[in-house]
Amino acid sequence: MIPAMLLLPGIDAIAKWLSSSISAGQVTWCRFLFQTLFLLPFILQARGLFVVSSLWLHALRGALLVAATLFFFSGLVYLPLADAISIFFVEPLMVTILSAIFLKETFGWRRLIAILVGFIGALVIIRPTFADVGWPAMYPVFAAGCFSFYILLTRKLVAKEDPVKLQFYAGMFGLIVCSILLVGLSGLEIRSLSVVQPTLTEWGLLCALGLIATVGHILVVYAFKYAPVSILAPFQYVEIIGSTVLGFWLFGDFPDGATWVGILIIVGSGVYVFHREAIMNAGEAQDGISPSIRQ
Repeated sequence: MIPAMLLLPGIDAIAKWLSSSISAGQVTWCRFLFQTLFLLPFILQARGLFVVSSLWLHALRGALLVAATLFFFSGLVYLPLADAISIFFVEPLMVTILSAIFLKETFGWRRLIAILVGFIGALVIIRPTFADVGWPAMYPVFAAGCFSFYILLTRKLVAKEDPVKLQFYAGMFGLIVCSILLVGLSGLEIRSLSVVQPTLTEWGLLCALGLIATVGHILVVYAFKYAPVSILAPFQYVEIIGSTVLGFWLFGDFPDGATWVGILIIVGSGVYVFHREAIMNAGEAQDGISPSIRQ
């Protein structure tokens, strides 16, 4: 999980770097194209990986990842890299809420308060940014919502599916969905879905983005396969470190005081939520209940 979180900000840095010349929709399309191409040899080598159950869940997972990626890349046009990543990190808190709704997981008043505090932290970051750029400041929030449902499906499928196969189908269905969007809405002249011919350098960067996305997300899926969510989830905040360094190095952006306050609130509430999750899992293990039942 740690190397994945240090790698993944590279996706966002490249997307932001290209945002002045290539639309978020086209960058998203290339991300899934290269992911599919990189994983195809592994799928062909293991022919049995083509046999999957619940194909519609794989399709839905791919569509959710497209939506999350498109929203986030669109936000990078307007927001500093660290700000966008920090706002996005209401996602672990959303996962906790959605797990209660759809997976029938339970949480008490302490975690509920921590979740509300986390959203307050996001608002601390959003408010000054919203005053500057308006509704695009909400793009990372929309991305977090879509990615939360993506995580729930990953948790459901990873127990019985190969991680490489999971990422291949996410890439393949993501490519299909993104292609439909780009072709179907091409006549509406939507900025985030416009298509241009990239230069050779831009193709190289897009290829690098796809490679980072492929390796990073496979590492994440393997991590969730071999360790509980409650242990791994706090390590997601390592991504803020990478995004801050890249944002300052490439774009000269560094979070201001209000943003750091919001970051600390979000990280603190998220870590507390997963701390409570670990306590509950330990209690269930003592009572002879497998924690994986709730996860």
